[in-house]
Amino acid sequence: MALPTKGRVIVETTVGEIDIELWSKETPKACRNFIALAMEGYYDGVIFHRVVPDFLVQTGDRTGTGGGGESFFGEPFEDEIHPRLRFVHRGLVGMANNGTKNSNDSQFFITLNRADELNGKHTLFGRIVGDTFFNVLKIGEMELDDNERPLYPPKIKRVRIVDNPFEDIVPRITAEEKRAQQRAREQAQREREEEQRRRGAKKDVKLLSFGGDEEAEEEPVVFKKKAIVRPDLIDNPDLPSTIPGVPEPPASKKSSKRDRAADADAPAHQAEKKASKRAKDEGDITKIREQHEREKAAASDSRKSEIERMEAEIRKLTRRKGEGSDDDEPQKKKPKKSYLEEEMAKYEKGRGLKKKGKGRKDEGDVLAALNSFRSKLKSTTIEDSPPPEPEGEEGEDNEDGPPKNGEEEEGMEVDDDVGFLGHLLHFPKGNEEETAKAEREYEVIDPRQRSARAREEERERKRAIKAKDVTGGRGYRR
Repeated sequence: MALPTKGRVIVETTVGEIDIELWSKETPKACRNFIALAMEGYYDGVIFHRVVPDFLVQTGDRTGTGGGGESFFGEPFEDEIHPRLRFVHRGLVGMANNGTKNSNDSQFFITLNRADELNGKHTLFGRIVGDTFFNVLKIGEMELDDNERPLYPPKIKRVRIVDNPFEDIVPRITAEEKRAQQRAREQAQREREEEQRRRGAKKDVKLLSFGGDEEAEEEPVVFKKKAIVRPDLIDNPDLPSTIPGVPEPPASKKSSKRDRAADADAPAHQAEKKASKRAKDEGDITKIREQHEREKAAASDSRKSEIERMEAEIRKLTRRKGEGSDDDEPQKKKPKKSYLEEEMAKYEKGRGLKKKGKGRKDEGDVLAALNSFRSKLKSTTIEDSPPPEPEGEEGEDNEDGPPKNGEEEEGMEVDDDVGFLGHLLHFPKGNEEETAKAEREYEVIDPRQRSARAREEERERKRAIKAKDVTGGRGYRR
């Protein structure tokens, strides 16, 4: 029988919650150390740095290497080995040490299977309860590297204390205060980085000039341009670097006189030239517009002709769809019958309702048959049928029973039997006989009534025996 626990914590991880119950009476030092570190927020953000499949998962080191950790007491504390606490099944929580005795700090492990080799060497101080152990199994199934370290190690978010068995613990710093300090440190770090980023943007006095910087000497900005030349021509002095120009022919005296005369007449003809140029431009624009309209109309006509040609091809293909591959001449399409019409035709042909050269029968024949049957009913009177005879008399016509006096029943054609037209339906006046028959044949058995009758009979028998004993002079004995 397992020892009772006292104390409970819930470890919230990135893979889910882990519910741990503590044996604080049997291992008070280990449980006090664990509770105090949880109250101080020591385990917040700590990863599971070691996973041995089918054996254990280990955590509790803030450095994440497996070689760190510190206890609440400021130094490693001794082991607490209890003879009734043994690693006999999975889901047990124990303290990890550095390989020697009495070297416990903050690291702890959770077993994934029975571990008899840990008995007497490690302090067992808690166990996993409920379905939260399946979250521990998730950690044990993660992908590992060569050093038994998860490639993507899960992390402890925080440890929530549900039942504290040590009310006298005074933490050095609470988890909330620690989180507040962490947020303050992160904010200060961000401010320092922002300040360094602002100071890192140095001014280049060579490119910009500020009015307040009187001491900064302004230097002229020199842009080095790349010469646009052909190096092969410059490096070779034998080749000319430029192409010589073509000399202009000397102007004659007559041409110079003619130019001066043209310059003198230019103002007179300037207006006329402008008017002719404007008219020419207007004529050109009109011609361009006409040409554009003609091209547009031609494109529209070609488009229409193309559409007509395609429609003609479609019609031609549609006409030839029902033709054979060998026949070039179009054939007339046969009218297509619906599936319902074909089935109706088969039904009429099979039933003989369709005659040669005639259509379907109308309802006149059916109405005529009904009218003839109605007239036959009217012509037959009830008096024509023999009255019903009482039961039990001789000469009774027993239709259900066998024929009497050795007479044989004559065959009767169904078509010739018209006596039923005048029959009447008679019911007996009362059902006393049937009720009496039912009472005789059916008996309702009530087990309670039977037991009550048996008890009453037993009481009558005892009274009779008692009365007999009293009259005979003997005493009564139960």
